[in-house]
Amino acid sequence: MSKRSPGTAAAPLTFDLPLELIDKIETCRRSLGLGSASEVVRMAIEQFDFSRCRPEQTPHRQISVRLSGDHRATLKRQARLKDVSIGELLRHAIEGLQVKARKKRR
Repeated sequence: MSKRSPGTAAAPLTFDLPLELIDKIETCRRSLGLGSASEVVRMAIEQFDFSRCRPEQTPHRQISVRLSGDHRATLKRQARLKDVSIGELLRHAIEGLQVKARKKRR
């Protein structure tokens, strides 16, 4: 069994990108005369200074909630119609939640 050095075998990597970045990849591919999006991404990795990169990190945590069948059906239907995840819809719903001050009890 032969050992492969790291980086010799190409393996697929799937990740989400905004459409603007996908368009940028295609523009770079054409203007640089590259054959694929993979070549553009490999070039970007080779040229990028990761030591200066300070990405924003928003802490996340999973929670569990109980929902009625009606609420679940609504979320599934809307996620399908909007072509997004249920989690994305829940984040929007919670961010848009209006909190009213409670009246003080005597």
